[in-house]
Order: sequence, then structure tokens, then C-alpha cells
Amino acid sequence: MADVLYQKEWFDEWFSSPYYEQLYASRNIAEADAFLQRLIHFLQPPPGSRMLDVACGKGRYSQVLAEMGFQVTGIDLSRPFIAAAKKQEKKNLHFLVHDMRYPFRENYFDYAFNFFTSFGYFQTIEEHYDALKTIALSLLDKGIFVIDYLNVPYASDQLKAKEVKTSGQVNFQITRWQDPAFFYKQVEVDDRQNCYHHRFTEKVLKFTLPDFRQMLAWHKMYIRFVFGDYNLDPYNETNSPRLILIASK
Repeated sequence: MADVLYQKEWFDEWFSSPYYEQLYASRNIAEADAFLQRLIHFLQPPPGSRMLDVACGKGRYSQVLAEMGFQVTGIDLSRPFIAAAKKQEKKNLHFLVHDMRYPFRENYFDYAFNFFTSFGYFQTIEEHYDALKTIALSLLDKGIFVIDYLNVPYASDQLKAKEVKTSGQVNFQITRWQDPAFFYKQVEVDDRQNCYHHRFTEKVLKFTLPDFRQMLAWHKMYIRFVFGDYNLDPYNETNSPRLILIASK
């Protein structure tokens, strides 16, 4: 059912836009790669483990996992992302367009990953339960799920209301705000060279540790470890920039 989607959402257009990649091109790739290396060292997956990368984007982290010798499948809603990822496919690495709200390969994977706040985008809580159900059903008994999310109290305190970024000939006017349920980020793109002006608005639900504990338990997954940053330091509700959960069935 990969081609059957809910009502079109903000991420359908924004994640497929070339301006999305242009805005986020300066993300700390070295830090992200180091995190993945630490995480795999901590988990100690057996050689050849089957791994699912949920919301994989262009598949960079799927590629790293495949290079480590694991059997990796990446899924993402964005057709342009998957088209780019497919150029890197090989015997132990495959990519598919798929909406995480629908079931996918039940009782198949040893590990599932959701990296870098690639969750919380849907309008309703029920849709997020659907996504976690997909992940839970995809895992074998005693399978491991890792989700890397923002830490809501820290993000609320550190929220930067206004920001301007420039990349080449493109200006990005960024406005951030929040309400009790969501974080919002409006990105106003001004590309004078190509006579393009548009606004995109990102929206992420404020899921906290108790929220995830409840949602995961509903699908018979239970949190085993909680970390607060990419160094895998202990989680602190006030000071940790990330909420990294390791759960198992």
C-alpha cells in the first residue's frame, strides 16, 4: 500500500523541494556519522542482521549500515529521496517508497531505526500510533527499535524565534514558534535568480519521554535505554538536546 497516502501534508511538498536540502546542507555530517558508529558499537548487532531505516531520506545512514555488513532496507515517503537513494543500491542495501503509517514486512527485521527527528510530523496522534505499529510489526520477537527525537523541554527553552540564512543566491527567512502541542518552523524561500518565492511550514509534535513510553508499550515495545545526546550520555530532561530511546519487543 505504499502508494496509498493520507491527505496531503506539509512534508510531502517540503521534503521533495530542492530548497530543503539547500537549507540543511550545513548539518554536522561528521557528528551524525560518529553517533551511528557509537550506536552500533553499543548495540552490538550480530553480523548480517536485518535492519529497517524508517524515513531514510536519501539513505546516507542506510549506506553506512550496509557498509558495516548488515542487510539494510530504507523506506521513505519522498519519491525524489528514494530515487536518489536507489543509485546506491547493492546486494545488501535496498530502498522503497513507503508511508510508515502502513504495514511493511511483518516479523522480518532484527533492528529498526528512526533517525534525527523523522517522527512527529503527522496531524493526529492516531497516525503516529499507526507508524509505531508498522515498526513493531516489522520486528522479530526481541527486535530492537531506536528512535532519535528532539528533547521537548530543551527545545522549548532554546527556541530561536528569528533567523536568516543565505545559501548561494537563495535567502531563507526562518520563523519559529510553539503551542502546547507543536513546534513550528516557517521557512520563507527567496530565490531571486530563479524568481521563486514560497513559504513552507514545518510542524513537529511535542512528544516527551512519558508519551513515547505509553505509545511504545501500547505496541508491546518497552524502553530499555534512554540517552540525551549523540555521545550517548545519560538523558537529562532539562539539559539534554536529544531524546534517544532504545526499545525492544
